[in-house]
Amino acid sequence: MGEVLSQAEIDALLNALSDGSVDEETIKMSSPHKIKVYDFKRPNKFSKGQLNSLLNIHENFCRSLATFLAGNMHTAVDAKVLSTEQVTYDEFIRSLPYPTILGIFSMPPLEGNGLLELSPSLAFILVDRLLGGHGAEPAKNRDLTEIERKIIVSRLGKIVQLMGEAWAEIFEGNPQLVNVETNSQFTQIVASNEMVVVVTMEVKIEEQSGMINVCLPYIVMKPILEKLNNLLLFSSGGKVISSAERELIRQKIEWAKVPMKAIIGKAQITIQDLINLERGDVIPLNQGIKDPLSVYVGEYIKFKGMPGLFGNKMAVQITEVIKKGGNEDG
Repeated sequence: MGEVLSQAEIDALLNALSDGSVDEETIKMSSPHKIKVYDFKRPNKFSKGQLNSLLNIHENFCRSLATFLAGNMHTAVDAKVLSTEQVTYDEFIRSLPYPTILGIFSMPPLEGNGLLELSPSLAFILVDRLLGGHGAEPAKNRDLTEIERKIIVSRLGKIVQLMGEAWAEIFEGNPQLVNVETNSQFTQIVASNEMVVVVTMEVKIEEQSGMINVCLPYIVMKPILEKLNNLLLFSSGGKVISSAERELIRQKIEWAKVPMKAIIGKAQITIQDLINLERGDVIPLNQGIKDPLSVYVGEYIKFKGMPGLFGNKMAVQITEVIKKGGNEDG
């Protein structure tokens, strides 16, 4: 037990502080005990283990999110978790820009709502790409138009469902998008001083990037905190892919665009012959007119076919499917 000061010693210490003969730093350095700061206005309600479990859950969510967005926009997408921290709800709301995109979602059977904030930069990149652009951002932040809002609401609904799949190892729920707001002052889902955990993720679309923040209030998470303590998530390498996940991946791959070409033949000529070519000259190819053409998918030969016409367009009729290794280059 530490030494207790007498009243005379306390008075002497206060007098020394008053006349400047002793400063606070000297007292701190001379104290044998390490002082730990604790803010009673914002007590930590999530343990380190629970935060780590939330990190693992949202890493799984990021993988599903990247697959979904890549299939939507037919381009490379990467998503990763940057941080998980607990703050008061007021601190989280004050950190958001205006306007922003805030999706309010429910997590039945849990009571209450959570928030999913889509940064304006990411929202406009998504909208521009989905409308055929290259992912350009507006010169300055602005509200969504009616068409843009409809597109974003549709995607937010699917993203919230993906979040439910990531939480499936903790509880069987069915998260649903309740509403979408652009002003954080209209999203008072809990009291201002209530503790929340904020999971910050970065989504990179080719060379552009934006942020997603997920806000989960303590009072909503309280019934499943014990499950978070006991959670043991395996790495993606050891995780068994469910039939539903396999079907989702298959559907996304089916919509991927790949180049396809048919080679009618090849020829080698000298530079002199190339310079002297005139209209009407014939270049003999290394393939007979009755020989099947090699049809390439990407860099690999996958089919054989015969040339012809389909209406007024040139076409190739597939006559053989090449099933052996993809390194076959014909």
